[in-house]
Amino acid sequence: MAAGKKAPRITALVAGNWKMNGLKASRKEVSGLARRLAKAERVGCDVLVCPPATLISLLKEEAKGSKIAIGGQDCHANASGAHTGDISAEMLKDAGAGFVIVGHSERRADHGETDATVRAKAEAAHRAGLVAIVCVGETEQQRDAGETLKVIGGQLAGSLTDAATAKTTVVAYEPVWAIGTGRTPTADDVAKVHAAIRETLVGRFGEEGAAMRILYGGSVKPSNAAELMAVPNVNGALVGGASLKAEDFFGIISAYI
Repeated sequence: MAAGKKAPRITALVAGNWKMNGLKASRKEVSGLARRLAKAERVGCDVLVCPPATLISLLKEEAKGSKIAIGGQDCHANASGAHTGDISAEMLKDAGAGFVIVGHSERRADHGETDATVRAKAEAAHRAGLVAIVCVGETEQQRDAGETLKVIGGQLAGSLTDAATAKTTVVAYEPVWAIGTGRTPTADDVAKVHAAIRETLVGRFGEEGAAMRILYGGSVKPSNAAELMAVPNVNGALVGGASLKAEDFFGIISAYI
């Protein structure tokens, strides 16, 4: 981005990651959220729900006519093939998804996904016409060793495709060290990391990097959403457990209402 040029206006995104939760009865949470959003005079952010793949088609239909987009939680790098149990980006698109999360900390930890794996999945998402939400974040050990920015910089370099644009790519920062440890990042902690991510994105992608959305994904709740969403370079949230209930998720979205 040229010196002195105004930063672009970025529409925030509040994304709910349901993880391995939800059955057909969970459609009532999406309809309940849609009703709440319809009653709001103004919703200043995009809203996304990423359910298990079994529910994408159902929830896409449930969200029809509302302000809610539907996404997937993971995809295979290949479009098709002998990959039992996997789902391609094309399949997610066909089911009604518009986004897909790749490189979530749980995928990196539980399935050994490397930056190269995440990059291949992001490329697959772009190939299929999906927006890739690329997750990065440091562990407790890495944070305590003072390696936060080094780790995240490496993940961004290895996980983002060279063709990434603000329309095709979202970055989500997850402080893995804050999950289940009782340790909570301060607004200053979040601001420092997001500023570093923005600098890295601008350095690599220029104006596109300046316009990319950077989500915060560390235990966002209705009680702390307004403070966290007000942090510079925080362009929304990646929400876990609090997105499972319409009332709680709407409480977070309300930071933009």
